[in-house]
Amino acid sequence: MAETAVAEVMAELAAIEDPKTREVNEKHGDDHGVNLSKLRAIAKRLKTQQELARQLWETDDTAARLLAILICRPKAFERDELDVMLREARTPKVHDWLVNYVVKKNPHSEELRMTWSADPDPVVASAGWALTTERVAKKPEGLDLAGLLDVIEAAMRDAPDRLQWAMNHCLAQIGIEHAEHRARAVDIGERLEVLKDYPTPPNCTSPFAPIWITEMVRRQHDK
Repeated sequence: MAETAVAEVMAELAAIEDPKTREVNEKHGDDHGVNLSKLRAIAKRLKTQQELARQLWETDDTAARLLAILICRPKAFERDELDVMLREARTPKVHDWLVNYVVKKNPHSEELRMTWSADPDPVVASAGWALTTERVAKKPEGLDLAGLLDVIEAAMRDAPDRLQWAMNHCLAQIGIEHAEHRARAVDIGERLEVLKDYPTPPNCTSPFAPIWITEMVRRQHDK
């Protein structure tokens, strides 16, 4: 029955594949053409199905893996299972959803944060930094914020894209959330100039850390 379910779901995903959507997604490194609103609608209908989620993940299909993330039970995965899944996550969207929708809700997230942050693979390390950014914002107790700024100052400018982006987010989050480190965070951003010229649409906040920090702090004060 489970195999039939997987085949049915794969057929449904194939039916909503759109070449134009794929073309847009492929520019961002995501090899699927499924509208995410339609994908979420399928997930809503299927509800939580952990075994089906595992089988969809095993297909190695990007759309199927995104659906698997939406219908899985995040707390049901073992630490080593999530470690393997992250290393298998080939595309940015699968990687981001896995970290944000699954790993952050899993009891092994802190252990994985420390393991991944030290990993020589920059994409794996970026997941560790994403989890660190989450802690900076929500549970900073026990984090060495000054030490994190030291690492960012030394390594961010020359880091590969995904890792650089994750470090920059952490830098901004430290500056936004922790007033005692704000001046240093802004100074590091100004000196390293990472993402300074990033094209930012109107009404969006630049990812350049000094601008990002200043804008978010201003909004907090305006509330």
